[in-house]
Amino acid sequence: MIKDLQYKKCPECTAEALHWNKEKGEVACKSCGLVLDDKLFDFGQEWREFDSESSENRRRTGAPLTYTQEDRGLGTTIGTKSDLHKLSKKDKDKFYRLRLWQRRVSTAIESNLRLALSEIKRIVSVLGLPNYVEEEISRIYTEAVQRGLVRGHSTEAVVAGVVYAVLRMYDIPRTLNEVSDVTGIDKKKVAKNFKYVSRNLNIRTLPIDPMNYVARFASELKLDPQTQTKALDIVQVATKEEITSGRSPKGIAAGALYIASKIHNERKTQAEIAKVADVTEVTVRNSYKELIENLNFLNDEMEKGKASA
Repeated sequence: MIKDLQYKKCPECTAEALHWNKEKGEVACKSCGLVLDDKLFDFGQEWREFDSESSENRRRTGAPLTYTQEDRGLGTTIGTKSDLHKLSKKDKDKFYRLRLWQRRVSTAIESNLRLALSEIKRIVSVLGLPNYVEEEISRIYTEAVQRGLVRGHSTEAVVAGVVYAVLRMYDIPRTLNEVSDVTGIDKKKVAKNFKYVSRNLNIRTLPIDPMNYVARFASELKLDPQTQTKALDIVQVATKEEITSGRSPKGIAAGALYIASKIHNERKTQAEIAKVADVTEVTVRNSYKELIENLNFLNDEMEKGKASA
C-alpha cells in the first residue's frame, strides 16, 4: 500500500514512520502527528467473483433503504435526545438550534412525510401489523405525496385510505370501522380516500376471504375449536358453490359461525355475533338463511345437533 501513496515520508519532520488508519482513511506521521492524507482509502483485499452466489455473499452494503423514513435512511440526523445529558448548557442550546434549522431547510415533501410516517408507525403498532405491511403503507403514501395526490386533502385522511388499501392488498382481516377508530377519521371519509388512492395509483384489491375472519371472530366469541372448524368448512363449501360471490365477507363469516354454534350447541345469539363481526343482526340473519337454503347438508347436521342437546 505504501508504494501507491503520494508520500514516502513526512514532509514536516522527514520521518518515514507513517501510520495508516483504515477506519478513518487517514495517513498520519507517527513522529509529529501530521495528517498527510485524509482520503477514504480502501486497504481491504480485492474480491473476485466466480458465480452469482459468491457475489451476493461478498457484496458490500450499508443499512437497508426503507420507506418508513422520509429520507429512506440516507439522511443525516443531528444527534439524538439521548445524547443531551452528555452536553453542557451551551452545547444543548446549539444542539436544539441545529435541529431547528435542519427542520427548516427540509422540503415540503419531507415535512409532510415526517408527520405522516410517524402516524403510520402509530397505526401499525395499534393494529399489530407486521413490518412488511408498514413498509408497503409507507411506500404507497410516499408515491402519493410525490405525485401530488395529498395536495388539497387531509394528510391523516389519505394515510387512513392508504392503510385500508394495503390491508385489502394483503388480505388482512381488519374492518373499515377498526381503521376509522384507530385513525380518528370518519368511516365514510376513510372509504372515500381508499377509493381515491386506489384509483389514482392503480391499486387493485379483491374482497377479503371470509375464512380470514372466521378464526378471529371465533376467538373473540370464545367458541370451541370444533365449532370454528365447522364454520371454516361451511365457508369453504359456500365459496366452491359461489354463494359468497357479491356478499359481505364479514356477513358470510358471521352466518357460518352462527350455524356452527347451533350445530355444536353453543348458545351464541345473533346479536352477540353481529357485535363481534361489526355487522347488523339483519346481516347475520340473512346470511344464515342464505347458507341454509343453498347448502342442504346443513339442515341434517342442525337436526342432529338438536337431538344431541
